[in-house]
Amino acid sequence: MTSKTPRTWLITGADKGLGFATAKAALEQGDRVVVTVLAADGSHGLSEAYPDRLRAFHLDARDHARFDDVVVQADRAFGGIDVLVNNAGYGLLAVAEATPADKYRSMFEINFFGLAEMTRAVLPVMRRQRSGHIINLSSKAGFGASAGFAFYSASKFAVEGYSEALAMEIKHLGIHVTIIEPGGFRSDFAGPSLVSAKSDEEDYAGTNRMISDYVEQRHGKQQSDPAKFGPALCRLVEAKEPPLRLPLGEDSLQFIRDDIGAISAELDRWEYLSRSTRADE
Repeated sequence: MTSKTPRTWLITGADKGLGFATAKAALEQGDRVVVTVLAADGSHGLSEAYPDRLRAFHLDARDHARFDDVVVQADRAFGGIDVLVNNAGYGLLAVAEATPADKYRSMFEINFFGLAEMTRAVLPVMRRQRSGHIINLSSKAGFGASAGFAFYSASKFAVEGYSEALAMEIKHLGIHVTIIEPGGFRSDFAGPSLVSAKSDEEDYAGTNRMISDYVEQRHGKQQSDPAKFGPALCRLVEAKEPPLRLPLGEDSLQFIRDDIGAISAELDRWEYLSRSTRADE
């Protein structure tokens, strides 16, 4: 399939996994793609196949000072940026009490602060165009938390709150925002891209077992295929009115529906107390 009008994508963290899959799908349909990678020489596995429509730049997502330069080069190469995919990030599966600050703060630098700073760098280009689509990678854990994911969920909850407010601020400029909430994909998330930490306290034995089971049993057995992630995003950007949130994967869809149901039931159960603070008229 070839796009009627080729788009220019900027995709962060596209060395492998979901970022790589997105770059591949966009290139296959005739679009132009700029990717950021961790490889020091800026090499990318798709460069030889698409020399005219792919540009790759080395970028550590913690190096926020270089974001403007990458955006300038992307804009100069292809004359604009139509789609920004903030994909760079990694997971942290850990007992909250046992997690030192240096472990979770470095994750926030990439998962949230890097995303926000890259968005800030791209927005002047999209405002100039009066068009664009910002796609921010969250997770089903960004909608509802689970034991062992306290800090990872917190970083993705931050993405969701930021993205929802941002969407309101820039919609009138013709710029869309979509939060992607993937479930389990057979990428590196449950493997090399996942940092984990356990507790020595017997009180957390159950959470420790859950962490071990997740790492040892889940990797490579997730429900969704990474190769289908990119094509889904390509279909998304074709929509005239794209959604604010898009769960990807049956597990994410069911998890979010269950969480909404539980929240709704709890609101009903405690409604009398919620209303008890009303000021007397």
